[in-house]
Amino acid sequence: MRLDKYLKVTRLIKRRTIANEACDAGRILVNGKIARASYDVKVGDVIEIAMGQRPLKVRVLQVSEYATKETAADQYQVIEG
Repeated sequence: MRLDKYLKVTRLIKRRTIANEACDAGRILVNGKIARASYDVKVGDVIEIAMGQRPLKVRVLQVSEYATKETAADQYQVIEG
């Protein structure tokens, strides 16, 4: 799944267009490297989001095309933030 779509599905970022713009601006890192919106997210990846006052660092636990409000947070584990 594309990085921008993963961020939207998991509700880490509200809208896919904002996720896409954040990737273009270099605010999203995957495994310590600046990632493009088209990056293919895999289980075990560490995603760092540098938006707002405090950065957020999460580990991908599963990748699913759809998620409800209740199950969205089960797809990642917060490391820092």
